[in-house]
Amino acid sequence: MDRIDGVAVVGFAAIVAASAALEGVVVAAALGGFALSLSSWRLYGGRPWEALAWLAWVGAAVALVIAPGGGAFVVTFFGPLLLGLGLLLADRLDLLPAIWHGTAPEERTDG
Repeated sequence: MDRIDGVAVVGFAAIVAASAALEGVVVAAALGGFALSLSSWRLYGGRPWEALAWLAWVGAAVALVIAPGGGAFVVTFFGPLLLGLGLLLADRLDLLPAIWHGTAPEERTDG
């Protein structure tokens, strides 16, 4: 767990706390914006697979804002959610190839 993971935990806790006072669509939009910013931080930090995971979670937050009905909601929400989880875990467990700066996973420094 690095600094950005700590920021993510605190940020999500703040968004959950704000959900008691704000409308659901506003909270979902804030969640999507926060995930997008985390994605850019991960990309800038040299973790492209995690950046893609956070981008997938932005898609899940967009599904909450758009709120399609029935089976479309299940696909548009849970699809990106599971894709992001898979990418994040695969990157953390070094199952994905290193595609950033040509470094092997064991050569990365995570701050």
